[in-house]
Amino acid sequence: MGVALTRAAQWTAAGIGVGKLEFTPLNVSLMNDIIKLVENVNSQHPQEAALMFREPLEWTSGIEVSAFGADYEISKGALVSKESMDGIPLLNFQASTGIIKVYTFNQLAKFLEIAQREKLKETQACLEANRDPAAKILGPSFATVEGEDRSMLRLLDKVKKGNEEPQAETQMKLFLLLQQLDMQLLNTALQKISQEVRLSPQAIKNDVQLLQSFSGEEDKSVLKSISYTSEYEFSNGCRSPPWRQVYGDICYLIIVTHDTGVLYVTCSTAGVFENGGFKKNSEDIIYNRKGEIYKDLITFLKQKSSIFAENLTQIQQNFVLQKKTIAPHKIQKTEIPVNDEVDQNEKFIDYLDKNKLERKKLPKSKIRDVKKEEHTLKSLESSHHQLLKDDRTQMKDRIPSKINQDKENNETITTIRYKCKASKESKSSFKRIASLDAEDLDESSTESEEEQQDIDRQQESNTDLPSEYWQIQKVVKYLKGGNQTATVIALCSMRDFNLSSETCQLAIQDVGGLEVLINLLDTEDIKCKVGSLKILKEISKNPQIRRCLAELRGLQTIVKILDSSNKDLKCLAAETIANIAKFRKARQTVRLHGGIQRLVGLLESNPILSSNLTAEQKKDIEVARCGALALWSCSKSKKNKEAIRRAGGIPLLACLLKSPHDHVLIPVVGTLQECASEPSYSLTIRTENMIKDLVRNLSSESEELQMHCARAIFKCGEDEETRNLVRAHNGLAPLVKLFNKSDNKELLAAATGAVWKCAISMENVDRFKNLRIVETLIKLLVGQPEEVLINVVGALGLCARDRSIRAAIRRSEGIEPLVNLLTGTNNALLVNVTKAVGECAVDPENMANNWNALCKLLHFHIARK
Repeated sequence: MGVALTRAAQWTAAGIGVGKLEFTPLNVSLMNDIIKLVENVNSQHPQEAALMFREPLEWTSGIEVSAFGADYEISKGALVSKESMDGIPLLNFQASTGIIKVYTFNQLAKFLEIAQREKLKETQACLEANRDPAAKILGPSFATVEGEDRSMLRLLDKVKKGNEEPQAETQMKLFLLLQQLDMQLLNTALQKISQEVRLSPQAIKNDVQLLQSFSGEEDKSVLKSISYTSEYEFSNGCRSPPWRQVYGDICYLIIVTHDTGVLYVTCSTAGVFENGGFKKNSEDIIYNRKGEIYKDLITFLKQKSSIFAENLTQIQQNFVLQKKTIAPHKIQKTEIPVNDEVDQNEKFIDYLDKNKLERKKLPKSKIRDVKKEEHTLKSLESSHHQLLKDDRTQMKDRIPSKINQDKENNETITTIRYKCKASKESKSSFKRIASLDAEDLDESSTESEEEQQDIDRQQESNTDLPSEYWQIQKVVKYLKGGNQTATVIALCSMRDFNLSSETCQLAIQDVGGLEVLINLLDTEDIKCKVGSLKILKEISKNPQIRRCLAELRGLQTIVKILDSSNKDLKCLAAETIANIAKFRKARQTVRLHGGIQRLVGLLESNPILSSNLTAEQKKDIEVARCGALALWSCSKSKKNKEAIRRAGGIPLLACLLKSPHDHVLIPVVGTLQECASEPSYSLTIRTENMIKDLVRNLSSESEELQMHCARAIFKCGEDEETRNLVRAHNGLAPLVKLFNKSDNKELLAAATGAVWKCAISMENVDRFKNLRIVETLIKLLVGQPEEVLINVVGALGLCARDRSIRAAIRRSEGIEPLVNLLTGTNNALLVNVTKAVGECAVDPENMANNWNALCKLLHFHIARK
């Protein structure tokens, strides 16, 4: 029985906990056979039915206590059978918890008789709780291990040795009965499966294209919209991830009907059914089935939407009437008979096929016109009807009116696919419909820069694709079919192209090159791995490519490469992860597959202070740099920050912070400043004596490094000890000196922010006074972005607590530009301005000399109201 339940029965995906038996026709048939066996054993084999199980079959029952008859009694708070063996009741039912324990087939048969209409439900619960019943009935030696049934061999072994147990013969007979049931269940399952009609990817694709052509916002359309959740199509025609294709999944659809709203649909080889949609705040699909399985998409939609069925029938009738109104010179279209017993989808496909036959009879000039119209319609079906109205972008492309007839069919399709660009917008648009585009609370930074993959490709009106597009696709084809040497040569040839060009990147994706490159990472050949990673590192800078790599589970493979002993592979893998981990799901994948611990391990390199480095030392430094670069991308997630801390990353980053190499320091400080917003990091940065190194690097020649150091001080500046350490290590003067680089707005914002936080301490204000900071800050009150103004005004407000600085603000005519900033709308800026004006107002002279500015401001607010 264990083999049948393991191999034949249909179970839901386990997820958290144990999988459940699906309520499918196959499972119902199997359960009915099991119920029949239990009843037959009790009536035809009384000796075997009375044999006590080695362990009871235990599950949670929904039967009420009142349903049990006179053969049962209440004992010690539980309902037990009067029949017992060795002082143990053969049925024990805890009414408070619903847990029932049964020890014999005799009691099982009686319980099923009590259950009556709930037989199937109770049998299902029993089998779910006891996945290998034979092991409990006859003992662990008869257990089925991972689908392999070796119980017959064990039985023969017992017969050979001669078992002297008094119940051995009864056990063997019962085992043979169970074995016979197992074979019967497997035969039943085989018959059921052989009768099923298996759907193919092409059949699903035809259905979707057909429905898209008749979808829209109009009342007479069959659907509002229908779209794939993923526009990437594998070479076998499936759009589901490879790890779901093994379960028979072909693709997943989001369908918006006129009457039922949004339907999330799984199309598999077994049929079409509704799934659980998307997980909350995630792009992951809930694969578990809801409801019944239908033989095809049209049948499914007919059952789910009455308007779909009505409009489908109306469209069919319109086709019938169309024949009477077609002009003589047009194509004579074949009438479709009205017959509800024939599947509508088959009618339409047959209709289109017959059109093609009729077209052969037309003159060549007419055929060209028809081809052009049909090709345009088909292209619009695959692009325009997949897009919903988006408030940011709307598709305005049109397929060129003239298509070169000399192009091969596959090149034409690829060109139109390249120009239509439906793949990137459809998924995000449907996400907005489903209200699934909420910001993830796990993220500590906005992802606006990460979602730029939704930007349209640049269109080339009425022009063919560049020759590089077709050349690189030929190289990918050689990459697919070559031996080891040919593969390496093809990889080298591919690197000769400009991989930073979007044309080359999308050419690799369109021909299935990403799958090939990911597969090469699983080979044992180092050259193939290095070549593949070098290409992936370059093309993963494209937002669309990195999304696709994550969907293809390439990130998991790359994370494993971090364990390699080859340092070149480690560097390339870490840099590729740094590129891919620009969006939330990718960062989550890295964490869940042990990537954070592996990346932290790359940092275990002592900082080399000497400028004369050996080749091996240079490699060690590069490994640490790449590891820090990947951690920098991953550290935008709050959970990843905690994972870095737990993996021991902070001391290693502190160690690398002493390095004299700017190219290493930039990702190290970038990671630290990203994590510094967390209190645990802020404390550790201080205790690990990193403030000294941050202050030292404020004088670096690299403006990027200066910016990250200043931003780290800004984020840690709320802590008093940190502010004191910045002053103690002479960091205030370098911060003020950075104000001179006013052209670099990011650096200016970081420096002014650090000064603002440092000014919380009056000791620092005294130092700023000596540095004549007031004049510099007042110059920055005009013509700067709001991010800089917030910091500048905040710093002025804190410095104005000193009387001499308030006087300096008055002498430098800083009150009026401060008051003028009150006309803005930025809340943070207004708060800081009011604080600064309030501090200045402590001295009556400041306000007396600026009465005109205040009156002007009051007049402005009155006019605005």
